[in-house]
Amino acid sequence: QLQLVESGGGLVQPGGSLRLSCTASGDTFNYYTKAWFRQTPGKEREGVSCIDSIGGKTNYADSVEGRFTISSDVANNTMYLQMNSLTPEDTGVYYCAASGLCPRRVAVSYYKYWGPGIQVTVSA
Repeated sequence: QLQLVESGGGLVQPGGSLRLSCTASGDTFNYYTKAWFRQTPGKEREGVSCIDSIGGKTNYADSVEGRFTISSDVANNTMYLQMNSLTPEDTGVYYCAASGLCPRRVAVSYYKYWGPGIQVTVSA
């Protein structure tokens, strides 16, 4: 079974950048459609971005469009989320996920495999 783990989170100032990584094991990651989600306590987990297993199609939430970039690295069995121009509203626990769909709007129910999550805090 596929296992996922996130890394690269932490504290960053508003306007700054951060790159999250999601490393897979147990299966070949490039076989799977992949996504990033985030969650704040008391709120529903929301889709941030996704990337198709083939074709490289990507989608982004309106709130991050133009600021975040999702990518994958087959050789390292890893996907990334490059986050630029960060604001305090980007604060939350970020999760990577796999084996779902990549429509315009990404939903939790589409995904089977999840990492444990990693904290991102945007604050001065």
